[in-house]
Amino acid sequence: MSYDNTCKYLAEKYPADFARWLLASDTSDIQVLKTELNLEPIRADSVTFLQIAKQILHLEFQTTPKSKTPLDFWMLDYYTRLKREYWCDIEQVLIFLQPSSSEIVFNTQYVDKKTRHEYRVIRLWEEDPTPLLANPALLPLATLARTDSPADLLTQVAVNVDMIEEIDERQNISACVQVLAGLRFDKSLITQLFREEIMQESVIYQDILQKGLQQGQEQGKKQEALQLIMRQLTRRFAAIEPEIEQQIRTLSITQLEDLAEALLDFSSQSDLVNYLGNISLPQPNQED
Repeated sequence: MSYDNTCKYLAEKYPADFARWLLASDTSDIQVLKTELNLEPIRADSVTFLQIAKQILHLEFQTTPKSKTPLDFWMLDYYTRLKREYWCDIEQVLIFLQPSSSEIVFNTQYVDKKTRHEYRVIRLWEEDPTPLLANPALLPLATLARTDSPADLLTQVAVNVDMIEEIDERQNISACVQVLAGLRFDKSLITQLFREEIMQESVIYQDILQKGLQQGQEQGKKQEALQLIMRQLTRRFAAIEPEIEQQIRTLSITQLEDLAEALLDFSSQSDLVNYLGNISLPQPNQED
C-alpha cells in the first residue's frame, strides 16, 4: 500500500499540478474532497477526488490490475455515487503504475447489457516522461514512464529533485521518488542516486509508512469480524447464499459490528436480507 499512499499524497498535495497534467486546466481553485462517500461502504486510500470549478477529477491509482471487485465496475460505482452527491461533470482516470499484459489495463469501459460507462486509463510505462520531468510534483511518476534507458531516466529524475530549492519539499519529493522507483529499479541503483537519510528524514515518508501499518491493522480487524459473523450466521441459518456473503464482505468494520449485534434478533435468513437491504439504501437528499 505504500505505493498507493505515495500517489495519494502527491495528488492531494499538488492537485493543481495533476489537474494541469490530466485536464489541461490552469485553475488553482481546487478542493480536495473526502474519499469516503455517503453510501457506505466505499473507500480506498488510492482514491483521490479533486473538485475543480464545476467538475470532479477522480483519480484511481493501481499497482496491479488485480482487484476483488472488477475495476471497470468499481469505476461505474464511484461515478454514480459521486454524481448523486455532487451532481456535476466527472472525469475519471485510472492510472496503472506497473507494466502488465492483462486485458484489464487496456479496458476503458464497463459494459453490461444496456449499461455502458467509459473512463480514461493511463498506463504509466507508455507515458512520455517529458511533462512529468518538467514538474516537481510529478517527478515520482516519471520514474515509471516510457524510456529506452531506465537508468538514465532515473538519473535525470535525481538531477531534477536536487534542483528543488525548498528543503522540505525536496526531501518529500525525493522520498516519494524512491518509493515509486522501487517498482522498477533495484534498491542499489536507487540508493546510489539518492541519499537514504533524506527519505528517513522526510515527514511524508514516515506518514506513508504509518498509514500502511494502520491499514494493515484495520484489514486484520475486519477479517476477524468477518470470520466471527460468518460463523454465527452459519450456526444460526446453516448455509448462507453466496451473494449475501459477498454483500457482507463489503461492509465496513462499523457496519459489521452493528450487524453482529442485530443478528441476535434475526429469526430467519430473510431478516438478514432485509437488514442488508436497508443499510444499502441511498441516504435521503436534504433538499427533498
